[in-house]
Amino acid sequence: MTETRFHVMPDGCRLAYRFTAGAGPTIVFLPGYMSDMAGGKATAVFDWARENGRACLLLDYSGCGESGGEFAEGTLIRWKDEVVALIDALCRGPVLLVGSSMGGWLMLLVALALPQGRCAGLIGIAAAPDFTDWGTSEEDKARLVGGETVFEDNPYGPESTPTHPGFWADGQASCLLGGEIAIDVPVRLLHGQRDPDVPWEISLRLAEALRSADVQVHLIKDGDHRLSRDSDIALLLRTLGDLVALAD
Repeated sequence: MTETRFHVMPDGCRLAYRFTAGAGPTIVFLPGYMSDMAGGKATAVFDWARENGRACLLLDYSGCGESGGEFAEGTLIRWKDEVVALIDALCRGPVLLVGSSMGGWLMLLVALALPQGRCAGLIGIAAAPDFTDWGTSEEDKARLVGGETVFEDNPYGPESTPTHPGFWADGQASCLLGGEIAIDVPVRLLHGQRDPDVPWEISLRLAEALRSADVQVHLIKDGDHRLSRDSDIALLLRTLGDLVALAD
């Protein structure tokens, strides 16, 4: 069942996913903004899970990758609901959420939405909670409030990166760093100190906000935002193996 399949949401949107069965907790990888399950980190996690007999779920949010829908209609809450729906449909028992960049914000929202005991742990890779707030200039905020889509240069591809008013407003309503985040599971946060997109201090703020006492932050001094070098992937997989063993 490792080929791409589709889950149909109540509104008819077809969500692309890949799933491999195995021992729990099921590892669920959540991509970043405008990313998908074909990325290097997602693929590495999936391959690790298969090699180690672990259950793993990869997915594309609506409007991304092979899923249906329009990217302009995507919001954090919509994508959170899609992730929860796929977990409910495909995953038995606890899940371990791995979130990259925006996926690190999404993993927090998913963990808060799941029933108690369903989330076994979290791994954030350059996690970016609240980036609609700290990552948006006052000028751009005013444009978004006025209903205008804001475009920024994209260092990772030829097309500009859009921020749509609906996504931004939903993000502002979903900010978490201003208070305690009621998550009590083990959390591991990996962050490069040469990240030009998400300041590494965000991971320190997140560690402070999380209620869990078992939170560790691993800073990679020469690491960039993607953390996709061989050494970065090796660190991610070691961290994954440690957290899976902790959940056994």
